[in-house]
Amino acid sequence: MDRPASKAAATRLAAAALLVNALIWGLSWWPFRQLESSGLHPLWATAMMYWFAVVCVLMVRPGAWRALLRQPWLWLLLLASGLTNLGFNWAVTVGDVVRVVLLFYLMPAWAVLLAWPLLGEKPRPMALLRLALALAGVLLVLKNPDADWPVPSGLPDYLALLGGLSFALTNIMLRKLRDVPSESRMMAMFSGGAILASGVAVWGSSAGWVSAVPAVQSYWLALLAALALAFLLGNLALQYGAARLRSASTSLIMLSEIVFATLSSVWLGAAVMDGRTLIGGALIMAAAAWAALSDSEPAH
Repeated sequence: MDRPASKAAATRLAAAALLVNALIWGLSWWPFRQLESSGLHPLWATAMMYWFAVVCVLMVRPGAWRALLRQPWLWLLLLASGLTNLGFNWAVTVGDVVRVVLLFYLMPAWAVLLAWPLLGEKPRPMALLRLALALAGVLLVLKNPDADWPVPSGLPDYLALLGGLSFALTNIMLRKLRDVPSESRMMAMFSGGAILASGVAVWGSSAGWVSAVPAVQSYWLALLAALALAFLLGNLALQYGAARLRSASTSLIMLSEIVFATLSSVWLGAAVMDGRTLIGGALIMAAAAWAALSDSEPAH
């Protein structure tokens, strides 16, 4: 295989990995809601899930935590990843699934702005055009004739916006830290989810606005373990893809999560699909496919 063909194949593989991550996140609202219906608050669920992931990483790579002492940027990745999971997991459990995911995926706008100062990636005209196409799809899905424009109107909206900004920063930091061993990046990301969710859950529980951990039930324990393994796989896929594609392309491909979340919520009766949503979803997917096909040279 010649070099251009090899680069194109690597790009397609990176794009596929990002789609796997988007699928996991797009379907995660359902298990989080099932856990909440069993009495487990999404903050406690997030904390338990990521402490389990931290233990898994340490069992395979006991020295993964040492890089946190040598690489200060890993602490920013820890914070960004922790806020991403705290914001998204909580919002998608208590808010409207489609609205939360759409507000979360204003993320590409944040990514374009953050990639310039942190990575020196000045936005290209085609990247801006694809971004405009994707955001047009987002607005088309979100804006109904009898609904407000997408402005924060409650806790789920603010959490979704916080999660989207943090997720953009997470992707930027994965690109910046692409030469750091993957197990160290995973340790930072999982530790962030575990520490921040635990801290806010303990604080909320003491203040009375987060319910205490219920008695252990085999159902929610098994569901939590399955969700933790799925997020482990998703994290590996995200790291692989985000380290090999430009930030703009990563952000746009990850917009496919909107479609996964929308279709799954409609199928399970948690949302209603209409023509506007179908057209907007088509625009989002078109932008994501365009980004994947246009970015023919991997970044690493």
